[in-house]
Amino acid sequence: MTARFMQVARCPTDELSLTNCAVINEKEPQFEQHVTVRNSAHKYVFTLKTHPSVNSGTIAFSQPQRKWAGLSIGQEVEVTNYKFDKAKQCISTMTVEIDFRQKKNVDSNPYDSDKMAREFLQHFNNQAFSVGQQLVFSFSDKLFGLLVKDIEAMDPCILKGDHAVAEKHKVEIGLLLGNSQVIFEKSESSSMTLVGKAKTRETRQSIITPDWNFEKMGIGGLDKEFSDIFRRAFASRVFPPDIVEQMGCKHVKGILLYGPPGCGKTLMARQIGKMLNAREPKIVNGPEILNKYVGESEANVRKLFADAEDEQKRLGANSGLHIIIFDEIDAICKQRGSLAGSTGVHDTVVNQLLSKIDGVEQLNNILVIGMTNRPDLIDEALLRPGRLEVKMEIGLPDEKGRIQILNIHTAKMRQHNLLATDVDLKELAVETKNYSGAELEGLVRAAQSTAMNRHIKASNTVEVDIETAEDLQVSRIDFIASLNNDVKPAFGTNQEDYVSYIMNGIIHWGDPVSAVLEDGELLVQQTKNSDRTPLVSVLLEGPPSSGKTALAAKISEDSQFPFIKFCSPDKMIGFSEIAKCQAIKKIFEDAYKSQLSCVVVDDIERLLDYVPIGPRFSNLVLQALLVLLKKPPPKGRKLLIIGTTSRKDVLQEMEMLDAFSTTIHIPNISRGGQLVDILELLGSFGEKERASIAKAVKDRSMWIGIKKLLMLIEMAVQMDPDCRVTKFLSLLKEEAALGSDNLVAI
Repeated sequence: MTARFMQVARCPTDELSLTNCAVINEKEPQFEQHVTVRNSAHKYVFTLKTHPSVNSGTIAFSQPQRKWAGLSIGQEVEVTNYKFDKAKQCISTMTVEIDFRQKKNVDSNPYDSDKMAREFLQHFNNQAFSVGQQLVFSFSDKLFGLLVKDIEAMDPCILKGDHAVAEKHKVEIGLLLGNSQVIFEKSESSSMTLVGKAKTRETRQSIITPDWNFEKMGIGGLDKEFSDIFRRAFASRVFPPDIVEQMGCKHVKGILLYGPPGCGKTLMARQIGKMLNAREPKIVNGPEILNKYVGESEANVRKLFADAEDEQKRLGANSGLHIIIFDEIDAICKQRGSLAGSTGVHDTVVNQLLSKIDGVEQLNNILVIGMTNRPDLIDEALLRPGRLEVKMEIGLPDEKGRIQILNIHTAKMRQHNLLATDVDLKELAVETKNYSGAELEGLVRAAQSTAMNRHIKASNTVEVDIETAEDLQVSRIDFIASLNNDVKPAFGTNQEDYVSYIMNGIIHWGDPVSAVLEDGELLVQQTKNSDRTPLVSVLLEGPPSSGKTALAAKISEDSQFPFIKFCSPDKMIGFSEIAKCQAIKKIFEDAYKSQLSCVVVDDIERLLDYVPIGPRFSNLVLQALLVLLKKPPPKGRKLLIIGTTSRKDVLQEMEMLDAFSTTIHIPNISRGGQLVDILELLGSFGEKERASIAKAVKDRSMWIGIKKLLMLIEMAVQMDPDCRVTKFLSLLKEEAALGSDNLVAI
């Protein structure tokens, strides 16, 4: 619509003069919601209302509006439509100077600026405001004169979750929204008494505090997770309500944070109120909801939502955001009907929670955040869209995240010069693969304890050596000692496992051993580098005592994967079939939590309880292994599985060989020359003794496993030097007498 010239008139009613809107006749040619009024060289933006008592061709203003814009009754002004740039002109924070409108109404009563701000937002929602604008505001049956001092707009970067580049920027004209912040400052000459957070510039906040900082909040390694949560849960609440309404967009009402213990779920909940300008979050532990009296548990759930319901009834779309945080939500939201013989209390609590989050009477001003490390236990109805629809894994921190976490926990030491210069946090971050945030904090505490222990006198009483304590510094040695002795990651490598399997080292007795290690290295590289094969599995098969487990342990150790676990039958002695399946499943589930994992499934036929007579094997364990060996890890994770077996024929019958990507044969020692090479590598016999043994086994074929051979050598070297060679050769002959498969021709 083109510009139109209209005459200035008085506002027809006192009620309309309090709306801060310009008023035109309802039969005027269609204007948009906001207009620009040009007065000679200046332009002013107003929001329009219509009223039948305003004459056609005139536009009515209240006395404060006319004073601000320099308008006089009967003056002709140019009126055109005005469109706001919603990306740049939505008000984040507006500072308003306030004073009593009439001096006769002056009193000393305190006025709550927070209530005043809420009522102001409700009264003037979706209206245009300009710096320098004057208006009248009615609160507690009193009239106040307001002057707009300062306007800051929302940064569009925040809508994208890009907090790093988000900055405040000031504008002259802005659009007030339901989630804008209004700061009241009393004028210098005013005798008003203001109370509340919204009374001073220093305490003001926007919907997302622009200067919030992870390190100040004590959170590290969760930048991406916070950005994703913001994008899903808060972007729609920051956007102008009319655009959200036009899109038919509903706010996200629930988030489920899950992941291993110690990774920051509860910490994030504690700090989320500092990041968001919302009501103080209500934090409740799952078990606190439960009550022994009938109906009390459900009443506790209703109480959590009561404030949000009351505010939505009063303020509707302008209601503030209420955050309710459930820690250990699996305690109260288990699958309904899953607890045999229970009273059904859990079921009714779940029902009550479901109806409150997304029942018939919908609340649009709540955000429920649930946290658990057992998402599999939670009732599936709670996880559908409209309830806890944003499911986010808070996993183990990567190297960059570990540096952030270590920086946070060593900040005070650095500030007071208590951290030695030889401590390199980047080096520690590399060494702490698969450490959770809590374990990294524990590592710093352990290093501090080690450092302090150096300054304690060893005497009859425990005393601190004051002279040396003044020079206390936590050094690299303290961190390394804590890494090696004190704090081990729950989802890491257990070095004791594979060290026990290769305590005698790997004896390179021939080309077969080198070939196996080379093939193993290739498979490790494939797991690391290939995007097409996130799951790589290999079966090492060969006769008993041929060193399969030691080679599997060596390949896994050399891989340097952050997660290495052995799934071996010696840890499951006495387990029932179901318990064994659960133990194997847990090893694989833990492996999925790490980005690079290696699982060694040792002695598969023993895991399956295989025997050649009687009940042949455990079908339950077999089916579990078949599923887990073929199941690809989650997106972004990679898994190497190394299996070992002495009964390839049995696995063939069970159709288990197909579950492995490839099979590598581990042979026994089959020639006398190989035996001589082993004796030379070990150095257990002298040169003359080795020559004598070499003469006896020269050009002879044999079939003996390296493990068995090492046992025979160790037995022989316990004898007197004169008898050792004879004893060793006789032991070889006895070994040959054990069966045709083990013949040793000497």
